[in-house]
Amino acid sequence: MVAHPPPHPSEQEAADLLAALRARKLKLATAESCTGGMIAAALTDIAGCSDVVERGFIVYSNASKTEILGVPADLLAAHGAVSEPAARAMVQGALARSRAQVAVAVTGVAGPTGGTAEKPVGLVHLAAARADGPVLHVRHVFPGDRAAVRAATVAEAFALIRRVAEAG
Repeated sequence: MVAHPPPHPSEQEAADLLAALRARKLKLATAESCTGGMIAAALTDIAGCSDVVERGFIVYSNASKTEILGVPADLLAAHGAVSEPAARAMVQGALARSRAQVAVAVTGVAGPTGGTAEKPVGLVHLAAARADGPVLHVRHVFPGDRAAVRAATVAEAFALIRRVAEAG
């Protein structure tokens, strides 16, 4: 049996996530590489989201990860942009460079090219944290084409944001 990635979050799922953050008076920042802003877009499709969505960073290049989020260049050189250390540094940078109490970061190989034996197409590292808490990290290798990998990443980011918000 082939596992299929979860579909892109529905408008209701986005509204529910915003409501969960709003109920806890939490603002959110996103730091997105492989999704190119899709997490923030899904949330900002919902009217009234501005009381929750504080800002989003699209950091596709290594230079942008360093310049905008403060991810150390030597960390990227040592581990690569698609790595647990990079995702953790991205989420910490998003918290440090925003007024949000919660942040999520995603970095991965969406495909269809760019994969290697060590970092295959579909590999995504996600990290989320509250300003006053530990960084949670998850690693997935999502099946499917570029659109499926990106949609699955957005869905997993929503789940991770919810976990971090409810943990505090």
